[in-house]
Amino acid sequence: MKLRFYNAKILTMQDDKVISGEVHTDGDRISYIGGENNCGGFDREIDLSGKLILPGFKNAHTHSAMTFLRSFADDLPLNDWLYNAVFPHEAKLTEEAIYVFTKLANMEYLASGITSSFDMYFKLDSYAKANIDMGYRTVLCGSINDFGGTVDGIEEEYNKFNSLHPLISYQLGFHAEYTTKRETLEGMAKLSQKYKAPMYTHNSETQNEVEGCKERYGMTPTQLFDKLGMLEYGGGGFHCVWFDEQDMQIAKDKGLWIVTNPSSNLKLASGIAPLCEMKRRGIDRMAIGTDGAASNNCLDMFREMFLVTALQKYRENDAAAFPAFDVLRMACTGGALAMGLTDCDVLAPGKKADMAVIDLMQPNMQPIHNIPKNLVYSGTKQNIVMTVVDGKILYENGIFTTVDPQEVYSRAEKLVREICG
Repeated sequence: MKLRFYNAKILTMQDDKVISGEVHTDGDRISYIGGENNCGGFDREIDLSGKLILPGFKNAHTHSAMTFLRSFADDLPLNDWLYNAVFPHEAKLTEEAIYVFTKLANMEYLASGITSSFDMYFKLDSYAKANIDMGYRTVLCGSINDFGGTVDGIEEEYNKFNSLHPLISYQLGFHAEYTTKRETLEGMAKLSQKYKAPMYTHNSETQNEVEGCKERYGMTPTQLFDKLGMLEYGGGGFHCVWFDEQDMQIAKDKGLWIVTNPSSNLKLASGIAPLCEMKRRGIDRMAIGTDGAASNNCLDMFREMFLVTALQKYRENDAAAFPAFDVLRMACTGGALAMGLTDCDVLAPGKKADMAVIDLMQPNMQPIHNIPKNLVYSGTKQNIVMTVVDGKILYENGIFTTVDPQEVYSRAEKLVREICG
């Protein structure tokens, strides 16, 4: 399909300049960005009437199918939440449940202008099918731990899902140090070295996690991963709230991606990631995730962007800390690169046609002094009018084009009652 978006404001994210003109697509790729150019031959021409088009947001850390636990186990201490409420109910998840709850999450992503997600979960065949059926792009992350999975199984997943479908890719990963025995960690390190592949995991989310690792190994999780050789080809950490100076130096030296999840970290009282201090130490690879709906509970990149900058201003006692465009770059470009989606980072000819359209003619977007600042400081999901993935319109003016919402809601409700009682 060839699409023409004209009378548009365009933020390519190659810099902070907003230009006026057109964006054309040809199949799954962007074919043109520039001034007025009706070259004809389009399947559909869309007059944006001054609306903004930009690269879609990338949710760089989530557990999509955890939508089934939204508002189920709130207001609990982290360990009670995880071990007494989350894990026991996750054990009841079926293939059908993963499929349906993933679709529910994807609908929320699309309505929020999110065009891809970096998902750590299990029953990946059902998860992948849900994404393929919806036409949604996702990167799967290995989730091995002491409760399930093997290193050989992770290797099989790595090869299978990196060749399954153009919308699906896979990165090596494990759940966390505190849920994974050393023998498994060593096996994952060898796997990373074998494939020269990056490694991803929950890292230093809580102070107790870090202190526990020090008791077990005499060092922090990041230092342990580095000692085991699993960071030689980069990768990243989800949360990274309790990094010390040596952790930051390792992250800089190894080119690790820091994926911050501010809503989840606040709600679970985990802390505020020291992003400004990381930047001062030369770490510039940063992205944003929502985490799962059991701990957030809202899969909304606008809320995450605001919290990233607001929490850093609070932590630094400096209202100038972490400017809006830096946060927007994390949400669009940083997330894509953290996930290995190098063709989805900016709008440019030849890049993937993964885009979001934002209505600027709404009260919270007016007046327009600075569009990136409007997006970060006052933007909400209500401003999203269209989400395009792989050159296909999946969401437009409240309508989902590849899924029946009522069917998903009905099936999800039935499954939740069976699982949670």
